[in-house]
Amino acid sequence: MTAKVPRNFRLLEELEKGEKGLGADGCSYGLAEGDDVMMSNWNATILGPPHSTHENRIYSLKIHCGDSYPDQPPIVHFISKINLPGVDQNDGRVDLSKLQRVSQWARNFTMEKILVALREHMAHPNHRKLHQPPEGNTY
Repeated sequence: MTAKVPRNFRLLEELEKGEKGLGADGCSYGLAEGDDVMMSNWNATILGPPHSTHENRIYSLKIHCGDSYPDQPPIVHFISKINLPGVDQNDGRVDLSKLQRVSQWARNFTMEKILVALREHMAHPNHRKLHQPPEGNTY
């Protein structure tokens, strides 16, 4: 049996990777406030995938990692308005069960994996041409 990495160690790893820009193409993330010792609140951005209605747009998100992260998934909200299946049109909350890559949450999943899954979801052929709210609109 492998040792279970404590929440804060795991979040420090994710923070370091995010700050160094070692994450996936088109996605970035970091702490919302540098003095957040519990590392609960994060900001993220996703660059709209090429050849989609999202191309040349930058989407802002907020991520909340609760006390039980990474055993439980974080709560993810778009700040930028987006028309996408699995995103609540009232408050921008993302339904992770709609994202194939992370629908069955596992402890080894990361915030980056969620962002990559969202970017893939945006580029999906069925979602590529969805009419989008004007750029700059927020929830």
